[in-house]
Amino acid sequence: MPEPTIDLVLPCLNEAAALPWVLGRLPTGVRAIVVDNGSTDGSATIAAAHGATVVHCDLKGYGAACHAGLEASTAKIVAFLDADASLDPRQLDRVIAPVQAGEVDLMLGRRKPVSRQAWPWHLRLANAELSRRIRRRTGLTLRDLGPMRAARREGLLGLGITDRRSGYPLETVVRAADARWRIAEVEVDYLPRSGRSKVTGTPLGAARAVLDMSKVLAG
Repeated sequence: MPEPTIDLVLPCLNEAAALPWVLGRLPTGVRAIVVDNGSTDGSATIAAAHGATVVHCDLKGYGAACHAGLEASTAKIVAFLDADASLDPRQLDRVIAPVQAGEVDLMLGRRKPVSRQAWPWHLRLANAELSRRIRRRTGLTLRDLGPMRAARREGLLGLGITDRRSGYPLETVVRAADARWRIAEVEVDYLPRSGRSKVTGTPLGAARAVLDMSKVLAG
């Protein structure tokens, strides 16, 4: 089999209902790496049936799943996407193309909600606070820390990201900024997700995620 042009890491915990839609919308040249983080609903079996490479990650945590997928990847460029159908894989080119062209080192998808249901109030507040803290810590003016992002694999591994919980995306940005990477964001549609988020599905969950990210900013 030829090497994929792009590897897409999909951290996954009980996303059986969403996976067929997500995996059915992959652009040509993108290989899905579904990282199963202890699903009990048959997500891994469904992912494999839809052509994805399945990686099992025993260490619990969003960051643990993301990093396991990064380590399992082989393509020069790696993208990340949640497996909950909240983001459309057909819009991946918006974050991938600038990296491929050498214009950007790390491209982030800035979520544009298509409805109020897509982005509840507690998540909007948490995101605004994190954006403020990122600007204070790095000087970057980012309006979102969304889960769709892309960069070169070798560079990502070289950042030495250590967080294995909710702080993983933020640590990626902070370490990339410290390394003077060119970082940008582009709008992507944000859809109502399938099921409740395992990280920020409640105000308490959102608060815990902010705490994880605060530890990254304080480090």
